[in-house]
Amino acid sequence: MIIQTNDKIKSIKELDADVLVDASGCPSMVKRELNFKLGYTGKTYQETLENANCFSCDTLRIIFSRYGGYFWVFPRNPEEKEVNVGVGVFGDFGYNLREMLRVFKEEQHITGTINYVSGGLIPLGLQRPFLYRNILFVGDTGAGAFPFSGQGIYRALMSGDIAGRCIAQNRIKKYPSIIRKEFTQWDVIGSTFIKMNLIFRRINPGLFYHLLNFLARQEFKLLAH
Repeated sequence: MIIQTNDKIKSIKELDADVLVDASGCPSMVKRELNFKLGYTGKTYQETLENANCFSCDTLRIIFSRYGGYFWVFPRNPEEKEVNVGVGVFGDFGYNLREMLRVFKEEQHITGTINYVSGGLIPLGLQRPFLYRNILFVGDTGAGAFPFSGQGIYRALMSGDIAGRCIAQNRIKKYPSIIRKEFTQWDVIGSTFIKMNLIFRRINPGLFYHLLNFLARQEFKLLAH
């Protein structure tokens, strides 16, 4: 078996292999060329700060926003007192995320030197299809992020592991059903969260918190079982 990694895809017409794994993120170039629609998406903006006054090596902070999303402060490099400070929102409402983060840092009295900026689309929930001919979609192109919390790395690792086992066992057609089995239950909660949040946002953004608390209790119940 010959495995080729880090191939730069310019067009699906150039792809040639027995099995292809698309882990190109959101939006996937392959899916765009095939005219597959995206599922729910959100947007993020993040700054990496050096010498941050809020650095704590063992603390992750998440602060939910009434706009339908949340802010985060994650430790990064202890030697540089480096942190990632960011904001993500569900849906696309034309918010100025850079400005939202600036205000957040002021309110939280966060200071530091910006050395890196990143951001982009976040796929919220399962992004169908998971398999097209001999192409398996993993990570953000397939499993996406958990809509309720924005969790994406764990789902990406799981989908990659599932894809690898399916390829090794020569059972790639089983990949979609395994992905659905692993993630559908959580995506029902996540999609409900997004839909209700969109409705509540039109009525009163403050209602977002009530839905958030309710779904958090449901998540804990599922974990307990």
